[in-house]
Formats: sequence, C-alpha cells, structure tokens
Amino acid sequence: MRKLSILFCIALAFILTFSSWEVVADTGTATFYTPPYVPSACNGYQNDRVMIAAASDAFWAGGSACGRNYKVECRGATNQGDPNPCRGQDYMVVKIVYYCPSGCQGTIDLSQEAFAAIANPDADKTEISFHQYVDHLLMLLSAVALVSNCML
Repeated sequence: MRKLSILFCIALAFILTFSSWEVVADTGTATFYTPPYVPSACNGYQNDRVMIAAASDAFWAGGSACGRNYKVECRGATNQGDPNPCRGQDYMVVKIVYYCPSGCQGTIDLSQEAFAAIANPDADKTEISFHQYVDHLLMLLSAVALVSNCML
C-alpha cells in the first residue's frame, strides 16, 4: 500500500509539473498609463514596482486577475502612430494590479515602463499576444515538495 501511495504522489507531481507547458496565447492590444501607480485596485498602497498592468473586461473576471502574471509580446502596429512599434525586449512579464474599466482602449493597459520595454511609447497602442505566465521552476519545486511529503 505504501508503494502505491508513493507512485500515486510521483504521478500526481509529474502531471502537475508538465501538464501546462504548452500555452496558447490570446491576442489583443496594449496601451499604457503613467505614474503614480498607487493606490492600485488590487493592492491599495502596496508598492508593486513598475512592471505592472491593468486588465480589461476581457480577462479581469471580477478581480480574479489580481496578482496574476502575464507574458506580453509586441506583435505590430495598430495602424495608429508608429508603423513599426515593436522594440527592445521580445516580451515583458507584468503583474495585474489594476482594472481598466469599460471603454478601456486596450486589452491590457501596461505601465509606461513595461510598454516602453517592448514598444515605442510614441505608438500609444500596439498589437500584442499575451498569456498567463506560470513560473515552471516554482511548479517543479512544489512537485518535489509534494513527493517528499508523500515519502514521509
């Protein structure tokens, strides 16, 4: 019975670790907002630094997006402003700390610093792909901890 329990824990850890490696990205548009960044809708006066964003109705989900990290990649122009806005880093990981209310001009409203890391701020708005970002190393460490607990 003990061996079966350990095998079950190892199988569960394996599934948890490797089941979500492939992610399909959503597409949309990104805009940006400028400081001050506090207070935020999610964390009040906590300083969340500058790689942050506001979620639109597309994925705000009544506030459940608060604290989630999203990988955002610039994909091109929206036919407004700069015809080749993408620059700098290939992508940026941002933490959702705000809500961008109805009428929001983008799918995700990045902090000025996050937008500037992937696109020319003169563009004001860019086409993007984005998906929720999960730190797989953290998932792997959690799985190892699960297996360790099973073996006790």
